[in-house]
Amino acid sequence: MIRRRRAVEDDLHNKERWLISYADFITLLFAFFVVMYSVSSVNEGKYKVLSETLTGVFNAPQRSFQPIEVGDQLPTPSAGSAENVIPPAVTEAPQNPSMDEEGRTEALRAMADRLALEFDELINQGVVTVESNEAWLELSLRNSLLFSSGDAEPHYDAFPVVETIASVLVDRDNAIRVEGFTDNQPIQTNAFPSNWELSTARAAAVVRMLSMEGVDPARMAAVGYGQHQPVARNDTGEGRSRNRRVVLLISRDASVRGAMR
Repeated sequence: MIRRRRAVEDDLHNKERWLISYADFITLLFAFFVVMYSVSSVNEGKYKVLSETLTGVFNAPQRSFQPIEVGDQLPTPSAGSAENVIPPAVTEAPQNPSMDEEGRTEALRAMADRLALEFDELINQGVVTVESNEAWLELSLRNSLLFSSGDAEPHYDAFPVVETIASVLVDRDNAIRVEGFTDNQPIQTNAFPSNWELSTARAAAVVRMLSMEGVDPARMAAVGYGQHQPVARNDTGEGRSRNRRVVLLISRDASVRGAMR
């Protein structure tokens, strides 16, 4: 009787083993669809950066694949070929039409007025501020307008904002210092060991985006302050939100390093 009972139990056990294989199959199928969904989810910000970079590469003038041997002379461009002229080295940003100090101050105020007009709605929402004096124009942007939490890759909504800023700055020679700030919440990831790296990376990302929109890189500098220059208390959510920001300091003058002193 005992042997027969064991035989019946073993038989039932063997008949139910398919449930284990079925459960494993369902788990693998679920994991497969999760991976496929992750692969298909595109970061639109990264996509636009890649798209515009590739556009710039493929629209660039064709370059020669012929190497120049040591001692050879560079070919002399023809007088009428502006395309082949090698521009001289430039150490200063191109200057606006000659202005005295008062004229440059008025031009800076005009830029402040235009930025205030362009960002009127965002200023009313409290995510953008524009302030100016005789020497500087300060444009402050909440990080939520440009980046996701803990990330320095601009999200898709950041591009229209930076395009608007670039449209005001592109034909000017004013020095620009882009500053990144965070709250006091610690961060420690492979990409950003601390808030210093995160704030600097965000400032550099804005500089890179402005450069892509035609603003001369020689006019710009990127600086990160981490959590060490707060404008509000960090013991409230609203205060931390105000401290997480990117600030563009636009100088009345054209010399980048001189404006930093």
